[in-house]
Amino acid sequence: MSAKIELNQGEVKINFFSPISGKTSFKDLGLNDQDLVFESGFVRLVFDFEGIKDHDYYKVPLVEVSYKENMAEIHWQCDFNKETILDKTDNHGHSSIMLLNKKRLIELEQHHENKLIVHGEFPEGVHILAEDSFINFFK
Repeated sequence: MSAKIELNQGEVKINFFSPISGKTSFKDLGLNDQDLVFESGFVRLVFDFEGIKDHDYYKVPLVEVSYKENMAEIHWQCDFNKETILDKTDNHGHSSIMLLNKKRLIELEQHHENKLIVHGEFPEGVHILAEDSFINFFK
């Protein structure tokens, strides 16, 4: 197994042990729709790369989140090693795509701790769809 899932209230943590190449759904990572219900509307996804030693980032790393509800305004913030690398607002729809700056990830990378934290603030409770949500971090 190349990743381990931890579920906490309002948070999903994915610990990687090796890089997963290409576009990978949340379902392929081991999550299901029931794991991804956030009644408060606050979502915290933690991608912990600490267990990965050698890797190459994809040319434009991304996180794509799809949800059952048609949402109005969603605020997204991505932090890598406690530095904000993306802060955006999406308007209306059933999905959001966060394109990450590969160069910035490399600049902020450390030898010991490498965590990407994705914060989502929805106007109401949200049901994220595991099969339709993806990551693509590594070549």
